[in-house]
Amino acid sequence: MNKEMIVGHPTKSLILFAIPMIIGQLFQQIYSLADTMIVGRTLGAGPLGAVGSAVSICWVYVSIALGLGIGCSVVISQLFGAGRYGRMKTAIYTSIISMMSLSLIFMVIGILSCDGVTALMNTPDELFQDARTYYLIYIIGFPGLFLYNISNSIFNALGKSKIPLYFLAGSASLNIGLDLWFILGFHWGVAGAAIATIVSQYLAAILSFIVLLHYIRKECRTDPSDEHVVKVFDWKTLSGIARVAVPTMITQTILSVGIVVMQALVNSFGPSVMSGFTAASKIDGIAMVPMIQIGNAVSTFAAQNMGAGQQDRVVKGYHTALAMTAVVSITLAVIMFIWCGPVVSLFMDAATSAESIAVGADYVKIVCAFYIIMGFMNNTCGVLRGTGDIMPTMVSLLGNFGIRIAFAYIMTAFIHDPVFIWWAQPIGWFVGFMIAYIRFKSGKWRTKKVI
Repeated sequence: MNKEMIVGHPTKSLILFAIPMIIGQLFQQIYSLADTMIVGRTLGAGPLGAVGSAVSICWVYVSIALGLGIGCSVVISQLFGAGRYGRMKTAIYTSIISMMSLSLIFMVIGILSCDGVTALMNTPDELFQDARTYYLIYIIGFPGLFLYNISNSIFNALGKSKIPLYFLAGSASLNIGLDLWFILGFHWGVAGAAIATIVSQYLAAILSFIVLLHYIRKECRTDPSDEHVVKVFDWKTLSGIARVAVPTMITQTILSVGIVVMQALVNSFGPSVMSGFTAASKIDGIAMVPMIQIGNAVSTFAAQNMGAGQQDRVVKGYHTALAMTAVVSITLAVIMFIWCGPVVSLFMDAATSAESIAVGADYVKIVCAFYIIMGFMNNTCGVLRGTGDIMPTMVSLLGNFGIRIAFAYIMTAFIHDPVFIWWAQPIGWFVGFMIAYIRFKSGKWRTKKVI
């Protein structure tokens, strides 16, 4: 098994590990991007706004899957770094079974609450049915979503970030083809976009799970002297995983609920602002992928080295992540600021959606200038999360969103202008970064360890 993050050059190890994660996440963003571009260009700005509203609800569940996957990966990474492979395999199997059980529970909850949640989003009457349709179909894909995310998290925990990339590349390409086929060929509208997404998602999940089981059996061999008997499911192991995974899941869930609350505020400004915000958010999501994945990479780096008892090496990885983030974020900010208008117009017809395009361009211009702060926040939270210092990570991320929501709602209540929603984002990033950085500098994370 690959131990480069524990013994190799920190800078080289982190860069080589982060690059496939960045590329893989970009492919994952293509799922959403393909839906947005094809829906916006073929069905119009109205259905585009409906998809954006529905996706913001879906992100509550996506964030739960991501949060649990991240929490599980911290435990698995630390066990890997410590060389305790028997316990690591038990943690892997326990994580998979737990995630799949939860996915079925959330699928039932999502189906039962579909109408009520869509109504709570302030979705305009003319967009309600499309938003509901997309959301309901997406819910059926929850088992695939959860299975893929836990498989991806386990591969990354073991330092095998290239493997998920291959499945994402194939499923993203399939998603684009199915989008065109279902929407233009079968004329299924918004439902076609949702069906294309879950079909591609299930395929990636099943294939990655098969490869993961093969990899564990072939590569993750335990030494006969290992005192731990590998179990398919273990309540004690689940309890240890839950100490990290549950707080991470709660944090991610609250953040995603915050996104829904912000989307509801955006919806109150009408279809043009909804459409512009949806398109800009997709662009923003793609642009932020490198910074987010560098943070996830340094989290795994920190976890493996904490397991190996190499805290000073964690600091070196953190400094490398900051340097990588600075270069990437500044480059992207310049590109996005110059080309924001033409890029947003890719999602809509310029002749009929000029107002929505202008809204989206304004959003991108404001937010892109602060990508570096968002990146630094993710790097710092990634280190704290990887070392097992979970509570400060929660405080940082919740502080970020709490300030963002409060600022946006208070300012728009006095001045009815969506620009305050755009400015709320960088303000929240700055607060979150400062909270996490103060904790990192205190050095208290050095005493944290979850295994």
